[in-house]
Amino acid sequence: MDLAEKFADKFAGRSTERRVLGIAGCPGSGKSSLAAQIVEQLGPRAVVVPMDGFHLSNEVLRQLCRSDRKGSPDTFDVDGYVSLLHRLRASSDQIIYAPEYRREFEESIGSAVSIGPEIRWIVTEGNYLLHDEGGWERVRPLLDECWFVDIDDETRIERLVKRHIVFGKSPEAALAWANGPDERNAEIIRSTRSRADHVLNPSV
Repeated sequence: MDLAEKFADKFAGRSTERRVLGIAGCPGSGKSSLAAQIVEQLGPRAVVVPMDGFHLSNEVLRQLCRSDRKGSPDTFDVDGYVSLLHRLRASSDQIIYAPEYRREFEESIGSAVSIGPEIRWIVTEGNYLLHDEGGWERVRPLLDECWFVDIDDETRIERLVKRHIVFGKSPEAALAWANGPDERNAEIIRSTRSRADHVLNPSV
């Protein structure tokens, strides 16, 4: 039995309320891919709700003078994310809409993810689900479980550089960002690893 099945079985039959699984990890660790795989395993009553949808807009980051560290904990709308998790945890017979980050635009698109009343399994993934400062400490109590994806840094940084190049950065700028802001954020995220229910080391 894989972890997705174990998670589903652990909470099956307890109630009709939604269950929320968190997937945390450093940038480039494979959180999004794992979340998509888990939702596929859980079936049509599951959906991915990414934390990245709560990126502050580029214009707001410019106004706050935080553009050079986009992706750090204070460049997200943590209050909005926590509010959404509360709504998703509550019994609901209405459709709830969540934002989604689009890398091709480097902006979030509002109401891009539809969560209907038939959805019982929420898989939410992001960097700071286990962070315990700046308002992020309110996230972990809203997750039934949270897993941490941990891969070697060489592979992770290589993935990040390739991703940045695909979405428009020069090779030099991609490497600088991966070893700069991304790595500073990774240091914060690595410190939260011990708070996870499971630490996963997926094969590359």
